[in-house]
Amino acid sequence: MYTVAAIVAALVVFAGFAPTYYLKSVFGTPELSTLKHIHGVVMTAWFTLFFVQALLIAKGNTALHRQVGAWGILLAIAVVIAGITVGIASARAGVSPEPKIPPLVFLALPLGEMFTFAALFTAAILLRKRSPWHKRLMLVASVAMLTPAAARLPFAFIQQGAPLTLFAIADLVIVGCIAFDTMRNRRLHPAFAVGLGFVIVSQLGRLALTQTAAWMTFAKWVTA
Repeated sequence: MYTVAAIVAALVVFAGFAPTYYLKSVFGTPELSTLKHIHGVVMTAWFTLFFVQALLIAKGNTALHRQVGAWGILLAIAVVIAGITVGIASARAGVSPEPKIPPLVFLALPLGEMFTFAALFTAAILLRKRSPWHKRLMLVASVAMLTPAAARLPFAFIQQGAPLTLFAIADLVIVGCIAFDTMRNRRLHPAFAVGLGFVIVSQLGRLALTQTAAWMTFAKWVTA
C-alpha cells in the first residue's frame, strides 16, 4: 500500500508540475528562478525518497531504510525551508496558482501545508520505534503536500472549486489508503485517524484564518 501511495503521489506531482517544471522545454513555459529550481529539486527528492523508503520496507530491508531515514530528516528540513521561502516569494511577487484567490490569501495554503508536514513528520520521527504509527504518519505527512500539484492540474472543476478541491485531492488519496488499510487489518488504526483529522483541521483552519484581519496583517508583514 505504501509503495502504491508513493507512486500515486509522484504521479500527481509530475502531472501538476510537468508544464512548468519537468517538461517545461516541451510546453515552452517561462524560465524559472533559481529559488523555484531549488524548490523543485528538493520536493522531487522528497517524493523520490518517499517511494524508496516504502520500497525498502516492502522488500524487508529495514536496516537500510533506517540509514536512509537519517538523511531524510535533513531533507525534510529543506522541504519546509524551501516551501516557506517559495510561498512567501510568490505572494510578494503577486503570483497565485489560482487566479480567483488573491496571492496574500493563497499564501495561507503553502505556509499551512509546511506547518502540517512539519508537525506530522516530527510526530513520525518521535514514534519511529513504533512502526505502525511511524509509517502511517509519514504517509499522511507526504500525501498532504499534494495541494500545490493539485492546484496546477488542468481540470476546470479543480479551479472552480478551489481551494476545497485542492484539499480534496490530497484527502482522497489519504482516505483511499485508510480504506485499504482498514479492510486489510479489520480496524481503523488510530495513527490514520489522528493524521487525517489533523490534516482536515489544518485545511479548514487555513480557510478560516484567511478571512481574518489578523491573517492579512501577517501576510502583508511577511511579504513586505
